[in-house]
Amino acid sequence: MKGVILAAGYGTRFLPATKTLPKEMLPLIDKPTIAFIIDEFVQSGIKDIIVVTSRRKKVMDDYFDRETELETLFMQENAQEKLSKIIPADVNVAFVRQKDMNGSGHALLAAKPWIGDTPCVVAYPDDIHFGSTPLTKQLIQAYEKSGYCQLATMTCNEEELSRYGVIALNAEGKVTSIVEKPKPGEAPSNQASIGRFLYTPQFFTLLEEESLQFDTKTQGEFYHVHGLNRMMALGKVENVPFSGKRLDVGEPQGYLEATIAYAKGHAEYAPLLANLVKKYYDLY
Repeated sequence: MKGVILAAGYGTRFLPATKTLPKEMLPLIDKPTIAFIIDEFVQSGIKDIIVVTSRRKKVMDDYFDRETELETLFMQENAQEKLSKIIPADVNVAFVRQKDMNGSGHALLAAKPWIGDTPCVVAYPDDIHFGSTPLTKQLIQAYEKSGYCQLATMTCNEEELSRYGVIALNAEGKVTSIVEKPKPGEAPSNQASIGRFLYTPQFFTLLEEESLQFDTKTQGEFYHVHGLNRMMALGKVENVPFSGKRLDVGEPQGYLEATIAYAKGHAEYAPLLANLVKKYYDLY
């Protein structure tokens, strides 16, 4: 099992910060958001990871590399706690550049040669998961039972569904379609797809077949759903209503909430957070 992180986007919602800093490197206090995805993969048993990037994101290469000057300094100072924070994770990380921003399907096909004939978990780094069982592991456990593609989904109320892609299910529990941002009252279920998928090798074969018939110049961006539609027609797509908490760090409001949630669960920051909330809440 391999992991793929799609991280080539511009991150325009966070301008001007993302003019020079990749959105995936924005920290929740002291930890870049992409590091949460890496941790999720590692805790799920994945050690081979492909990150799809673009030309503006070289700093991510450096983040996953060794920082020998700091390591030497911390070793000389016997600063083991600081040293532990900069040692790269025990994973194999490869970077593949998406040269043209032609959609998620195009990005996945850029990674296909490095994935090989093996299933993979694809993560959109806007979605951060907190929970006792990593979201990726939940997808892998479901895949091991059936061998089918898996979509992570969350239960939404009627008002929320119009913001997401909502899945339709048949009597056997297989996913038959995804309806993007349905109008109120028209959602096929209460299960919304989020940015975590497990794809089989067959998915990539079908995605590549679809790409050969797709002209981005006239039809726009080529999305992963083109391959998913083929797999759904074969009855080989399931959903996993995950346990735990998902936070959207792809927009400022969700990023702020995720920062607070991370601080609340961190022994060092939780007391400070309580004092700050009281201090600033009293101002309103």
